[in-house]
Amino acid sequence: MTVADEWSGVVEKKSRAAFDGANLYRQVTVRFDDGSEAKVRVPRSLWKTLAVGDRLVKEAGADPRLG
Repeated sequence: MTVADEWSGVVEKKSRAAFDGANLYRQVTVRFDDGSEAKVRVPRSLWKTLAVGDRLVKEAGADPRLG
């Protein structure tokens, strides 16, 4: 699934990984309002504050935020 420019959903899982061996990427698995699910990369500051069950909202041209 391609993550659209605008969406909202609930955090199902938090994870982080160094896919390239140098940079640590923080991502969350989000269950979108339509029932589909995808991994979404989020900024470190947001990742640190998120918990499973939190609602995220993404608007076109912006980073995801708590909603």
